[in-house]
Formats: sequence, structure tokens, C-alpha cells
Amino acid sequence: QVQLVESGGGLVQAGGSLRLACAASGRTFSNYGMGWLRQAPGKEREFVATISYSGRITDYVDSVKGRFTISRDNAKNSVYLQMNSLKPEDTAVYYCAQAYGATSSNKINDYIYWGQGSQVTVSS
Repeated sequence: QVQLVESGGGLVQAGGSLRLACAASGRTFSNYGMGWLRQAPGKEREFVATISYSGRITDYVDSVKGRFTISRDNAKNSVYLQMNSLKPEDTAVYYCAQAYGATSSNKINDYIYWGQGSQVTVSS
């Protein structure tokens, strides 16, 4: 049984920073691509960032490029999302997700396992 547990969300002022963490268990973490996705109130879930199994390949939605950084530590079975220069429009529930395969992906349907979500609220 795969489990993904997010932590690190919270309330921050615009311009501030937060770091999300996701701890994975249940299958060999280093074999799979990982992603962060988010869902704002009244909006569809959207892709934010992804990282390949090795960590060599990353990709981001245009709206967070230059502000967010995804990383992983395969020895700790964990993936992270460092969020800097946060904006009110970044307010959402952020989900950690594990892909079907080893590659990174910006497609929501490529993710098979999901965490419970972590609320990030950015005040103006």
C-alpha cells in the first residue's frame, strides 16, 4: 500500500516562502517520477512541478518558474517543493503525487498515487 504524506503548508504573506515535504512509503521510491499539483477553490486541479526518478529532469508550470523548486532525496524517500516569492494566486491545496513510471510528467493522468493534500494560503 503506497502512502504519501505531505507537510509544511500554512499561512504566509505575499513575498514569503514555504517548503512542502512529502514522505513516501509502500514501493521503491527511487523508481518513480514524482509531482506536485494544486487545486484552488472553484478551480480544477493543475500541475505545478515534476521530477524524474533520478532527480535529473524537472519541469514546472509557467506561472511558478523561477519561484518554485522541486527536489527529491531518494535515501529519505522524500520529495520537496521550495516555494519562494509567493503570491496570493498560489493559494491552493497542494498534493504530492507519484507517477506510474520513472519519468517526470506534467499530465495529471500520469499520476497513480496521491497524498491527502496540504493547504497553502498566501495573504496579500
